[in-house]
Amino acid sequence: MEELWGRKVLKKEIKDNEILVEEGQKLPTMKEVNDHKIQCLRCGQVQLKHTVRLMNQYYYCPECIQLGRVDTGRFFYHLPEPNPIKRRVHFAWKGELTEGQQQVSDALVASVKKAESRMIWAVTGAGKTEMLFQTIHYSLERGYRVGIASPRVDVCLELFPRIQAVFPDEPAILLHGNMKEDYAYTKLIVCTTHQLLHFYQAFDVLIIDEVDAFPFVGNLQLQYGVEQAIKKTCSLVYLTATPTKELTEKNTKNEVQISILPARYHRRILPVPKKKWCYKWHEKIKKGNCPKPLRDKIHTLVSKNDVLIFCPSISLMEQLKKAIEKIFLNIPIACVHSQDPERLEKVLNMRNKAYRILITSTILERGVTFDGVSVIVLGSNHDVFATSALVQIAGRVDRKKEYTAGEVWFLHDGCTKAMNSAIQQIVEMNTLGLERELLDEM
Repeated sequence: MEELWGRKVLKKEIKDNEILVEEGQKLPTMKEVNDHKIQCLRCGQVQLKHTVRLMNQYYYCPECIQLGRVDTGRFFYHLPEPNPIKRRVHFAWKGELTEGQQQVSDALVASVKKAESRMIWAVTGAGKTEMLFQTIHYSLERGYRVGIASPRVDVCLELFPRIQAVFPDEPAILLHGNMKEDYAYTKLIVCTTHQLLHFYQAFDVLIIDEVDAFPFVGNLQLQYGVEQAIKKTCSLVYLTATPTKELTEKNTKNEVQISILPARYHRRILPVPKKKWCYKWHEKIKKGNCPKPLRDKIHTLVSKNDVLIFCPSISLMEQLKKAIEKIFLNIPIACVHSQDPERLEKVLNMRNKAYRILITSTILERGVTFDGVSVIVLGSNHDVFATSALVQIAGRVDRKKEYTAGEVWFLHDGCTKAMNSAIQQIVEMNTLGLERELLDEM
């Protein structure tokens, strides 16, 4: 029975389906919008009937078919989440929050008590995970069901053991598309945002990490999943370092409360990116040459730190690597991107100082921390580098407690609005941090 609590799944997704199907409530999989349109009740997407009609005259949803085909000849099975029961929960975290982190943590607990939504706008490296612990503990002790969702699998994989370490006696489950374990009911869940499509009125508290990240941002299917997964009375929490226009508008309309943390725990200012002209960088790399401004900047930065070079396209990365290797003969260099089968191994090697220079796509713009790095964004005027991406990339520098004088450089051959906006946002956060006395320097 527990398997169906707060879930909305097809018969084939249920482990003991013959028993549970008899106990579970039947819910429709699709509903007619009008004579010409039909809506999927798992992902919320609306289709023209004539485009999704099957030979047996059923209708199906092509949008979420990777999760198992939904059609009008099937049902979802569901049981309501049981009422919360107060209990004691072992809280093993012994760390301390900074003044700014504590203010955010307290505000978040207050929002859960009032069942209101809140956006946590905290700079990269501010310690967002640590600020969640108090809220998770309070919620679990109230008997609430808590979900923590991220658009990216690698973030979930990194987050889950950290949550487990803080609540070592609490049953918890990690859900993502590649998991091999069977689903089991728990009060504490870490999952990808896609997995929320399997839940229905389940969560008293749902935390969405990196709401500005692909594939969640602008994805109506995943946002529908969030709306379906929460209870009618709940607290929805958004975590971001670069809030979307939609979220800021919700705050203006008083639909979402906001807490801003403009400083990192080590109380140093955020590194402000510097711009450097790099004429025809694209053409020079395609000819197998390393542009002089890039060569000079690598030479300066690598004398103090390792260097992350963000490149706007995978096709240019190997060419860039060969061009750099011809100049920096004795420096270990690698490149990594989303399709790289050795991606996780290379990231670990960079952390272990096996490389001095790592060339990467935007796959490393968030969710990773390296000790002692400087960053170069080559072709920062390229369309792939939106404002949010540039802010996140700049946030890879100076995340650790020990200061390493890391720098951020935008190399370009035409300044863009996104570049200027990213720099402005970082400067404004530093100014706000100083005004609130959360920084020791400026």
